[in-house]
Amino acid sequence: MERRAVKDFGSPPITETGMAMPETAARTRIQEKNISAILNAALEVFSGAGFRGATLDQIARAASLSKPNLLYYFKSKEAIHRALLSELLDTWLAPLRTLDSGGEPVDEIVRYVMRKLDMARELPRESRLFANEIVQGAPHILDIIEGPLKALVDEKASLIRKWAAEGRIAEVDPYHLIFSIWATTQHYADFDAQVRGILRPERDRHFDDAARFLTHLYRTALTPD
Repeated sequence: MERRAVKDFGSPPITETGMAMPETAARTRIQEKNISAILNAALEVFSGAGFRGATLDQIARAASLSKPNLLYYFKSKEAIHRALLSELLDTWLAPLRTLDSGGEPVDEIVRYVMRKLDMARELPRESRLFANEIVQGAPHILDIIEGPLKALVDEKASLIRKWAAEGRIAEVDPYHLIFSIWATTQHYADFDAQVRGILRPERDRHFDDAARFLTHLYRTALTPD
């Protein structure tokens, strides 16, 4: 499975995350191909084995490269992991950034829920990679969580609190609302085996069922009396 292209929402250049090869004006096509192969292989290995269980040998093998060739591009396992997580966090936060103060509040929040559910459906490996990092105590991205992530969540929590104060949504704790959205959507990626084992869905039909359920759940909870 090829790694999906992810839009750049302002993440640091990959060289800042531990790239070993010298920065040049432009990478060759082969260099771009190898970097993509390494990151795609690393995503598969890390999402399955976690950071501690993954090895450079596994990543190199999955990328069809020699270990010395891999180390030409990234100086360590930590560097590859950080590169993936930096890209993933920017992708994960993009839907929250789009929560629009000028929109209809309940619609805006439900759209955010649907975007997060779509990401669970389309990017399950990325979700599991992030979940594995958090379960381990976020040793590689705690600075990002306590910095840019917290700042964004604080900003959107203030907006949600303002909507509630204006009577445009029901009174709700904005932080726990955001946490609940993460939990009810990312569950379908992080616990995919459990969900499929219980539901035995036809392909991804359960995501459509989940979308209907979550839309009803959040509209009911957020619509003021």
